[in-house]
Amino acid sequence: MDYGKLFSDDVAAFVPSPVRAIFKNYDFSRIISFAGGYPSADTFRIDDILSAAGEAFRKYGPGILQYGATEGLMLLRQAISRKYGVPVENIRITTSSQQGIDLCARIFINPSDAVFVNQPTFLGAIQSFRSYRAEIVGVRCGGASPGDFSRAYSEAVADASRKGLVPKFIYLIPDFNNPTGETLTLEQRRAIIDVARKESLVIIEDSPYKELRFSGKDVPSMYSMAPDCVLHLGSFSKILAPGFRLGWVFGPEQVLDQLTACKQSVDLCPPMLDQHIAAYLLETGLLHDNLRNTVALYHGKRDFMLKMLGHYMPSGVTWTLPEGGLFVFLTFPDGVDTVEMYDRALSAGVAYVSGAFFHTDGSGRNTMRLNYSFMDMDGIEEGVRILASLL
Repeated sequence: MDYGKLFSDDVAAFVPSPVRAIFKNYDFSRIISFAGGYPSADTFRIDDILSAAGEAFRKYGPGILQYGATEGLMLLRQAISRKYGVPVENIRITTSSQQGIDLCARIFINPSDAVFVNQPTFLGAIQSFRSYRAEIVGVRCGGASPGDFSRAYSEAVADASRKGLVPKFIYLIPDFNNPTGETLTLEQRRAIIDVARKESLVIIEDSPYKELRFSGKDVPSMYSMAPDCVLHLGSFSKILAPGFRLGWVFGPEQVLDQLTACKQSVDLCPPMLDQHIAAYLLETGLLHDNLRNTVALYHGKRDFMLKMLGHYMPSGVTWTLPEGGLFVFLTFPDGVDTVEMYDRALSAGVAYVSGAFFHTDGSGRNTMRLNYSFMDMDGIEEGVRILASLL
């Protein structure tokens, strides 16, 4: 049977992740991987998780294995409310932060609507927006001043409108951006909020890394600055374990109610057992204690990777200096093509992700994202040495 005749028009917009393709084709127990955004397995507190599961079963019985509310477990929503100071009615639980991105795209985007992203930005968001046939506008802000941000986004919105597109939202990772590791300043955030309010746009604030700060001063979330026009996406993947597939959304009730109705047709509800475990770990402080250890571990790994880059990389190579998160972003001289270099690097035993995949326009082939949370120190040094030798 020719199934191609039966597929919907949307199928053509589903683009497989190049990161997932790497994972599928290589045995990562035998390779140095800087590719995925994997947390270190040393941060998974198995004893605490087992205790949390046991306590949940003792207290609530087999009911924690039933279906639950689409909005999420009230115990977990209340625990998140107390931690972040957000009213329960403005919180919904998602099955991963990625689902939060996809639900936002689903309720806002019509084909050919315009969405605006920093250039470069998270590959998973690009995939989701493309699957709904949005026009993704990558915004380069030039300098670091708030005026640069305001002008760049204002001009991008105006240009999209002149082309007959309908601007819908701005998607950002303001804290330790994936892939660059960079953080928006308070003034830059204010500038983007001003543009969003002026143009009647929503801001999707994707914030899975915010609590993984090693240095510098914490910056308020965009949601705390403008709860009327910001949807804030959080995640347990980087602060607990990605296998739980739990995230959350803060936002106006009117938007969250529509998001909940949409989620009902996707997976009915988030996993109940996982939510009970996360609620217990939040309420007892165990998650906070483990997060302190996680931050210390990643701080050391970041410092060591930056040291190894300085030691091994040839002149002409530059990289970002992240204050937190999981990634450092490298820029090479023109003529270096990190897409074409893949096979040589993998054959030499190292995986990374070309920065081209995080750009909406195919640029960035001379850039590279490296993850430092997953590998141990020996792996970090050897992997950086190998990449430098290939250059």
